[in-house]
Amino acid sequence: MATITDIAEAVKDELNAPGAPGFGLAFTAERHYQPVFELADMKTLHVTVVPKGVTIHPAGRGLVQHDYSIDIAVQKKFSDGDAPELDPLMSLAEEITDFFRKRRPAPVPNAVCLKIENEPVFAAEHMSEFRQFTSIITLTFRVMR
Repeated sequence: MATITDIAEAVKDELNAPGAPGFGLAFTAERHYQPVFELADMKTLHVTVVPKGVTIHPAGRGLVQHDYSIDIAVQKKFSDGDAPELDPLMSLAEEITDFFRKRRPAPVPNAVCLKIENEPVFAAEHMSEFRQFTSIITLTFRVMR
C-alpha cells in the first residue's frame, strides 16, 4: 500500500483498538476513499477516515519531508439539534483530536502527528440542509525519508 493509505489504515485501527482510551460515544471507525452515505443511514454515528493529501519538501542531506493529511469525519443525523443532542458529538471530535496529539501510529512508527485541525468544528450547511452534524478533523503526519 501507499504510505498515505498505511497511515489512514493505522488511524482507523488506532481509533478501533481495544486498548484505546474510552471515547464518550461508541463507534467503529471505517476507512473510505469516497465517504458517500445515504441520509437515512446517518441516524447512526459514522466516524470515517479518509486519505486527504501529501506535501513533499526537501529536508537537506538527502532527506525528504513528507506531510500526509488524513481527514476524520464525525457525522450523525440529529432530530432536535439542541445542545443535549449535539454536545456529545462535539465532545467526541475533541476526544479524537486529543487522542492523536503527537501520536505515532504503531503500524507506521516513523510517522508522527504534528498538526491537528478541526475545521469546520461543525458544518452549518449540513445542519440546516440535512439535519446532520458533521465535524472534520485533519491530522497531519510527518515522515522523513
